[in-house]
Amino acid sequence: MRSSAPSVLHGDTATELDQFMEAAGDIVFRLDAAGERTRSLFALQGAAATLLSLAPEADRAALRAALLDAGAAAQPTRLDVRLHAGSKDVWFELRLARLQRCGDAALLVVGRDISAQRDTEERLRHLATHDSLTELPNRLLLSDRIRMVIAHARRSGQNFSVATIGLDGFKKVNDGLGHPVGDAVLRIAAARLRKTLRDSDTLARIGGDEFVAVLPGTCTEAQIKLVSGRLLATLQAPFEVDKHTIYIGASIGLALFPEHAEDEVQLVALADAAMSRAKETGKARCLVYSPRTSGPPEHDISLEAAMFQAVREGEFLLYYQPIVDAPTRRIQGFETLMRWKHPTLGMVPPVRFIPIAETNGLINLLGAWALKAACVQLKQFEEVAKRPLYISVNISPRQFRNDKFLEVLDHALAFSGMSGSQLVLEITEGTLMIDPVHAESILLKMAERQARIAIDDFGTGYSSLAYLKRFPISVLKIDRAFVKDLPDAPKDGAICNAVLDLGKHLGLSVVAEGVETEAQLDYLDQRGCQYIQGYLTGKPMPAHAAMAALREDLYASLMPIEPQAGIR
Repeated sequence: MRSSAPSVLHGDTATELDQFMEAAGDIVFRLDAAGERTRSLFALQGAAATLLSLAPEADRAALRAALLDAGAAAQPTRLDVRLHAGSKDVWFELRLARLQRCGDAALLVVGRDISAQRDTEERLRHLATHDSLTELPNRLLLSDRIRMVIAHARRSGQNFSVATIGLDGFKKVNDGLGHPVGDAVLRIAAARLRKTLRDSDTLARIGGDEFVAVLPGTCTEAQIKLVSGRLLATLQAPFEVDKHTIYIGASIGLALFPEHAEDEVQLVALADAAMSRAKETGKARCLVYSPRTSGPPEHDISLEAAMFQAVREGEFLLYYQPIVDAPTRRIQGFETLMRWKHPTLGMVPPVRFIPIAETNGLINLLGAWALKAACVQLKQFEEVAKRPLYISVNISPRQFRNDKFLEVLDHALAFSGMSGSQLVLEITEGTLMIDPVHAESILLKMAERQARIAIDDFGTGYSSLAYLKRFPISVLKIDRAFVKDLPDAPKDGAICNAVLDLGKHLGLSVVAEGVETEAQLDYLDQRGCQYIQGYLTGKPMPAHAAMAALREDLYASLMPIEPQAGIR
């Protein structure tokens, strides 16, 4: 059939026409200059007399323009367009070229069915912009939608709000009933939220158990109260999944445009900060962002970026604070403390960067480095002191839960060549109480390596005397909060005495932190406290200053006063 097609293409050879025809694939029309079909070489069944009539109304303008362009152009014109084929519209890739035969101008249109390709592209586009579990828009599409609403708000003056919705207690569903049940709860929650919102609102899932709703026109207190009340109510109803009745509820945070922010990233970030605050202060409630109650996240974000740069540039340092024998004041060991010396910010307090590192996982890298470096440093300290010492290293909650922690410990001991008995690993009691069964398993394996375990900040967290008997604990550290007002605080004194008696009867060493005065030291020494740590007997100092203190048996401060903190 193609061999009977016109063989003269204006300005070209018959060979070029043959190549053009090879691209046809599915439909071929010959049209007159007005776009009327004069000949159907092979085309759609039941096609109307004009090519334009085959196109849906929405596509006709583009097709008309393509026909005009093809009639005037020397080279073929391309166009993707839908054409009627029976009861449905099919996507075709058309190539339109001008024919010149016997002085009669005409157009040759050849086309290829690309509906399968378009379907595939649409599926990929959907996957790229939607959450696979709930079919809601994902973070990528959410950003685009918010930008569109911002543009409309600036034109119309109609402000809007962004709400972050976090399910309360969702982790217990995954942990207790399994991820399939958790996924079912998320799908139900998504459906309920979508049904509660208007068609003009956007609902997205941005990960985990968090959803974001964009609410055009919702900006007054009354409007926010109405919408948030409906959202909270729909999630407070029980979820029925696989014969399980599940109650979770939700917390909501809102940020307003343009009152709080004028770009999509900040709006979501501030709404998320408000939602986190709602969870911290009772859950099952809605809070609108306020700078007074929610810290600006952009500061932490910039600090986090600087932290990764600091790792690459080697800006993190280790300082060492002496732990001394109370009666003789002789150094027995050192607690290792993390420091960050930023090139422009100076010494960044640990209270600022440790929580960020704990959140983003960087603490695992920093903690492994600190443990290894501290063990190596101890050997140098002992060479200077000419006697045995020990090193104490803080272990963060995330490190302790990391399944590679024991490998990190083994590597540090093997690399340094030190005995495990010279290493004290400080862990807060709150970390141990999160999962006592897991904690007992890890602590026993740590003890097998002869490492001693210290409970840091004892008495400030979730103390359980039963666990002191159950866990292989060697050291209790009295928190500075109970030491700072001694000897004039009877209640603090009673707590210190109780810890000292506990340590004596359980065979545990006791270290008092935060000792800054002679009166505090005398009080603790008289009551049998074995070890002292604080500014009175040595501030945190770099390794070279610690070695000088060992050489000279110095106990006074060698460094300027600065906040003390370790890897918590």
